[in-house]
Amino acid sequence: MAKYMGQAMAKSEPSNAIEGLARRMVQKPQSIYQVLFYVVTGFFLLISLFPLYWLMVLSLTPQNNISGMGAFLPSGFNPGVFVTVFETVPFHLFIFNSVLIAALTTVIVLLIGSIGGYVFGRYEFPGRTPLMLGVLVVSYFPPAAFLIPLFQLFTANVDILGIAFEYPQIYNTPGAIVLPLSALIMPLVIFLLATFYGQIPDGLEDAARIEGSTRVGALFKVIMPLSAPGVATAGILTFIITYNEFFFSFLMLESDPQDWGVLLHGVFRFQGARSQAYNLMAAASIVGIVPMAALVALAQDKIVSGLTQGALKQ
Repeated sequence: MAKYMGQAMAKSEPSNAIEGLARRMVQKPQSIYQVLFYVVTGFFLLISLFPLYWLMVLSLTPQNNISGMGAFLPSGFNPGVFVTVFETVPFHLFIFNSVLIAALTTVIVLLIGSIGGYVFGRYEFPGRTPLMLGVLVVSYFPPAAFLIPLFQLFTANVDILGIAFEYPQIYNTPGAIVLPLSALIMPLVIFLLATFYGQIPDGLEDAARIEGSTRVGALFKVIMPLSAPGVATAGILTFIITYNEFFFSFLMLESDPQDWGVLLHGVFRFQGARSQAYNLMAAASIVGIVPMAALVALAQDKIVSGLTQGALKQ
């Protein structure tokens, strides 16, 4: 009899615990939100940080031990692999080329995008909304749709306006990356900056015009400084997209650093015809992340304030 009573009490303990938990959740619903917050945050952190963790594991594991790895821990410890990356190939030149191309693209996009954002954000003219939609349609096309015509254009195999004349080849130069990426990123930047520029009071621009400034001068002296979070957000997003770009960088540039080879070409240098140095490729990928991580860390406040302020209508 005592045995059956003990079993019944053991079965009732989990149910009592569940009932108590449910009662506390009903009485304090804030605890439910807190638990869900930690669960969702932990899930997204796991998804976001696990690739970086796995790259670190692969980079620290000696090449001979990678095939025998059985757990999510490094099989050995070889921190010297990060030095070997620069000793094997001039990896710093690949990073420099990527940073330079991304910076050049960012400058062009911000200059032209600011003018476009100023027009769409501060002018009322017939057909403004359809024209904005037409500009945004450009960013919907996949990059592969432009590959063949751009390749023919960049290799000087296209007669412009039906007139055959020689013009410089852009293939295997920074222009082969800067021009198509600027065209694809420009609509997003124009839309983002138009939102910010449209929130600036007209009186501030009118005051600059009274002082003798032109519209372009008012844009760069008044509108852009007051919209600094939005401009910074657009610039950082453009830089990150260009720095991480793969398609045009792989097809429009050679793999040598002297021929403007970018970061991905440097990573591919550790991949041979018969063997792949996975630890060196992982270490090179981590080294390539450092400039982006530093940029985001320095401009984190601008990014957050830019994205939140752009959602407010003042």
